[in-house]
Amino acid sequence: MRTRLHLGPAVTRWVPLTLLLVLPHSLVAGPAEGSPGGSAPLQRVKRGWVWNQFFVLEEYTGLEPLYIGKLHSDMDKGDGSIRYILTGEGAGTTFTIDDGTGDIHAIQRLDREVKSQYVLRAQARNRLTDMPLEPESEFIVKIQDINDNEPKFLDGPYRATVPEMSKVGTPVIQLTATDADDPTYGNSARVVYSILEGQPYFSVDAKTGMVRVSLADMDRETRENYTVVIQAKDMGGQLGGLAGTTTVNITLSDVNDNAPVFDQRLYQMSVLESAPVGSVVGRVWAKDRDVGVNAEMKYRVIDGDGRDTFDISTDPSNRFGIILVKKLLDFEKKPSYTLKVEGVNTHPDLTLQNPGPFKDVTIVHVSVEDVDEPPLFDSAAYYVELPEDAEIGTVVKTVSARDPDAANNTVRYSIEKTSDPDKFFYIELTSGSLMTVRSLDREEISWHNITVLAMEMNNPSQISSVSVAVKVLDVNDNPPSLTHYLETYVCDNAKAGQLVETVTAVDPDEPPAGQHFHYSLAPEAANNPNFTLRDNQDNTAWILTRRSSWSQKDQTVFFLPIFVSDDEQPVQTSTGTLTVRV
Repeated sequence: MRTRLHLGPAVTRWVPLTLLLVLPHSLVAGPAEGSPGGSAPLQRVKRGWVWNQFFVLEEYTGLEPLYIGKLHSDMDKGDGSIRYILTGEGAGTTFTIDDGTGDIHAIQRLDREVKSQYVLRAQARNRLTDMPLEPESEFIVKIQDINDNEPKFLDGPYRATVPEMSKVGTPVIQLTATDADDPTYGNSARVVYSILEGQPYFSVDAKTGMVRVSLADMDRETRENYTVVIQAKDMGGQLGGLAGTTTVNITLSDVNDNAPVFDQRLYQMSVLESAPVGSVVGRVWAKDRDVGVNAEMKYRVIDGDGRDTFDISTDPSNRFGIILVKKLLDFEKKPSYTLKVEGVNTHPDLTLQNPGPFKDVTIVHVSVEDVDEPPLFDSAAYYVELPEDAEIGTVVKTVSARDPDAANNTVRYSIEKTSDPDKFFYIELTSGSLMTVRSLDREEISWHNITVLAMEMNNPSQISSVSVAVKVLDVNDNPPSLTHYLETYVCDNAKAGQLVETVTAVDPDEPPAGQHFHYSLAPEAANNPNFTLRDNQDNTAWILTRRSSWSQKDQTVFFLPIFVSDDEQPVQTSTGTLTVRV
């Protein structure tokens, strides 16, 4: 038994089962290059064919099913006794077979990009007995590509950034277009790139799709954004090829190629003389056409008579310089200052061909404005010592305050009422003399804290105050006295010389050297037969018995006058009585 596989009109091979295959015209050689028309003889296809695979063009659009080939057995006598069977991928859905004639057709449109080949199995069986007449044969239907897919930029549109002032040829972005056609067959997937929009600034490599800078010294400060349209065309760019396009939005990134320049060569500023330290006077700005860190600035005062009085800091945006008060101001002492301020880029680019300068200088003139200030005392506080026996009308202290302003208004004085509620003092309205109007008593009030007010005559709202601390000094003006009303006891069996009581004294005065008291019996009791007193010279005294045999029948109570004195001048004395019961 012999079967045949027809590969084409000019080729015949012998195989176990005849597959009569119809090949598309593109699989056999066409006209020789340069020969007119199609009169050149057919040549053998260069592809390495094997008997059990064949090709069919994708995207067949005819009205009738596409004829693929024919199964035939030499045992087939044409009497219908043989039934041809087709199994495998797509059998019955994509491919059908006439079981009597063995003709195979495609009943669905074939798309290589969906499925590039199908593996099928063919067999001839006896129609009556269903017994196989020959072994099952496997063959492959390969779908041949046609150029039915245009190149696509799957990730477009694109964004890219390239530094300004870049050299010609600097890479910007790599573009890749994808063509779904077969890259191994013909030129259907051979892509060539070209630029449709964006010249003369940018170009694209026709083979690689690399977009590059094509114009030198592009300046971001002149133009920042560019739109580039790139085309990818298959068939090697030849006429008739399919094309796809994409857009690349290119931004020039900044480099530090611009020097800062102050927006004013001379700044005029003013500040009140009452401004506290740290107050903002004004701001300066060294403008930089660059952006981001390339425009960040740092400022400093490099000269001028105000460099010790004012300071400068950079605001949080690192753009502006803030002039600040560094020391307290006084219009009357100095009404104006001059500062020389420098602004410097914090991120200079030293790789530039002609770097710098990355700084600029300006002058700042600051005027100090006069403020109507309250009177100023010649001392921050006053301290006075005054003896408590000072006469009424004694001048305690003369305070002095002046108007610090140029007007030098007249000042009037007064006492803040709550600081002297009992009105011990008075201050002369114009002279500032503080004097007593009541007697002082250190033992009652030892300190007087007086608040003196100074007010401008022409502007009563301008008031200042000062504290006058008056310490009342002690004078020995109080006699000592026994500590309390003394009463004690003596037993009826007490002996002579027995201690009856220890007496002490107190004195509200406070002599610098401390108290020293002297004790004795009053003159009228100097020869008292019952008791005696012994001064211990330590501010205490003992009362002792002078006899024995005490009896309540004779006398139950004795009154003993005790004399006590201090030793300050003038000496103060007192007499107290000790009651002794038997």
